[in-house]
Amino acid sequence: MNPQVRAITLDLDDTLWPFAPIGARVEVVQHAWLAEHCPRTAARFPLAEMRVLREAINAEHPHLAHDFSTLRRLTLARAMELAGDDPALAEPAFQAFYAERNRVECYPDAIGALQRIAARLPVAAITNGNADLARIGLREHFAFQLGASEHGAAKPDPGIFRAACERLGEAPHHVLHVGDDIELDVLGAHRAGLRTCWIHRDDLHPDPVWPHAHVRPDLAFPTLDALADWLDAHLQDDVA
Repeated sequence: MNPQVRAITLDLDDTLWPFAPIGARVEVVQHAWLAEHCPRTAARFPLAEMRVLREAINAEHPHLAHDFSTLRRLTLARAMELAGDDPALAEPAFQAFYAERNRVECYPDAIGALQRIAARLPVAAITNGNADLARIGLREHFAFQLGASEHGAAKPDPGIFRAACERLGEAPHHVLHVGDDIELDVLGAHRAGLRTCWIHRDDLHPDPVWPHAHVRPDLAFPTLDALADWLDAHLQDDVA
C-alpha cells in the first residue's frame, strides 16, 4: 500500500476492547437496577422477556436502527408502562445501563498502540455503538468521535466514513479506516473510498481467512500494535 496516510478512522467495539463481556454484563446490571427501583417491571420482564420486548421495539422503529440508546430508552419506558411502573424512571434505568456499558477492559495492546498512533496521525473514532470515549477515559487520543446515532446512519453506509473524512479535512484516499468487522468496517470503508486495515484479533477471528475475492483490505494485522509498528516503519520519512 502507498503509505501516504494522513489520518486514521478507528472502530471501537472489538477493535479497542472486546464487546462480548460488556454485552453480558449490561443486561444483568440493568435488571438488578429494575429489581431495586421498578420491581414490577423486573418481575414482568426478566432477561429473556426484556430481550423479546427490545426486539419488538426495534421492529416498530426501523428508522432508529442506528440509535441503540434511543431504542433502549423506548424499551425501558414501554416495559415500565406495561408493568405499571412510572415510565419517567426509564432515564435513570438507562443511565445505570450506560454506566456499565462504558466500563470497558481494553485489549492488552490497545492503549499503548493508540497512544503511538495518535502521536503520529489524527485519529477519529467511527462507531455504530454507543460507547462514550470521555466516560471511558480515552477521549484525549481522538480528534473526535462520530457515532451512528449522531450521523443518522450506521456503518457500512459510506456516508458516515465520508463525513469523518470531511471533519478530518482529508480526502478519503488519504484516510485509513481500522476495524475488526469485515462488512461494516473493511467493505464499508472501501466503498467510501478509504484505505482499509482489518484487525483480526484471535478472540473473534481464530482462523483469519479473508472471505472475499473481489476486494481485500490494504492492511491486515492481528493486533493494533502491529499496525502501530507498520506506521512507524512506513511513515517515518513523513514525520522527519
